Amino acid sequence: MGRRGLLGAAAAAAAATVGLGCAPEATARADLPAGTARKPSAAGPKPLYLGTYTSVSGGAKGVALATYEPTTGAITSTGVVTGVGDPSFVALGLSADTLYTVNERSPGAVTAIALHGGSGGAPKVLGSRPTGGDGPCHLSVHPGGRHLLSANYDSGSVAVHPIGQDGKLGARTALVRHSSPPPGPGQDGAHAHEILTSPDGRFVLAVDLGNDTVYTYKLNETAGTLQQVSFATLRPGAGPRSLTFHPGGTFAYVANELDNTVVVCGYNATTGKLTPGAPQPTGTGSTKSYPAQLLVSADGAFAYLANRGHNSITRYAVESAGATLRLLDTVPVGGDFPRHIAFDPTGLLLFAANQKSNTVTVLNVDTTTGKLTSAGRPFAAPGVVCVLPSP
Repeated sequence: MGRRGLLGAAAAAAAATVGLGCAPEATARADLPAGTARKPSAAGPKPLYLGTYTSVSGGAKGVALATYEPTTGAITSTGVVTGVGDPSFVALGLSADTLYTVNERSPGAVTAIALHGGSGGAPKVLGSRPTGGDGPCHLSVHPGGRHLLSANYDSGSVAVHPIGQDGKLGARTALVRHSSPPPGPGQDGAHAHEILTSPDGRFVLAVDLGNDTVYTYKLNETAGTLQQVSFATLRPGAGPRSLTFHPGGTFAYVANELDNTVVVCGYNATTGKLTPGAPQPTGTGSTKSYPAQLLVSADGAFAYLANRGHNSITRYAVESAGATLRLLDTVPVGGDFPRHIAFDPTGLLLFAANQKSNTVTVLNVDTTTGKLTSAGRPFAAPGVVCVLPSP
């Protein structure tokens, strides 16, 4: 069964018609002292991309385009890139001129979009490439800028595509299926949910919900192939969904969708090996909260977890140089089923893509205390599942 079938279809669309996209993991800055954040680089609206489903009832029309005000978080629709099916997750190329999106379908694909490549500087779809699997739900650009990594959820596999100088995608150079260890309890097979690169760029890590495992690979940047170097298995039935690194680079945090926990993992930057610790609570009690994603503030002082069933965000204090998460509180996200969350580049705003209410909500971040407060009214966004503020 696909991801949408597992968790239920999105609710009916809200009134506004906007484009949609999804954000990559937050980029940590270890050089900032605790309680500080980067200042906005310039005044005026900033680009925002929203990842969406187009094939659900009342869904989006493609990848939507919007802007947000850095001071208030207010969002304004600016258009939509049509002709891209189920672009549920998006990521920017290194130059921020090209946007990459999954096509979460069967068979699956990935698509490249030149953001200013069309007539009058309008976005232009550059083309798609098959991922070799079904239901791709996550992608990321390798720090070298020459490879796109993607995760096929329904097929339990990960793929690599080369990125050309013009931003276009080449034919797939790698496809690796997660065949061992065996699926966890209640699972019908492997379900690759995320693929990302370690902070130092040395290793590629893939999170598999079906196998309760995080795999570590080495990317051959010449051939575009993946070689597995280790794997770490969490407790049976955990359902790991998302992994986020601490800025220090020696710890990572895993959100477990199925058993409603988070886990602090030690990370060996020399070998790429993860060592999971004990499961920790999400602060949502007995609610089936389907934890979705963790973010860590740029100074490494706080971590935030999106809880879909609980419609909240949990705040943790990060202590002992990243080795400990101390639960502080949970706050309402202001929407239904927060599928994905992302910081703006300053770390002063946190965006949440709420799948079932078809909204994006924005929260102010107090960088001294880590507290979250609502920044204003929700933004209507049909089919939204991911949010990407541009740098």
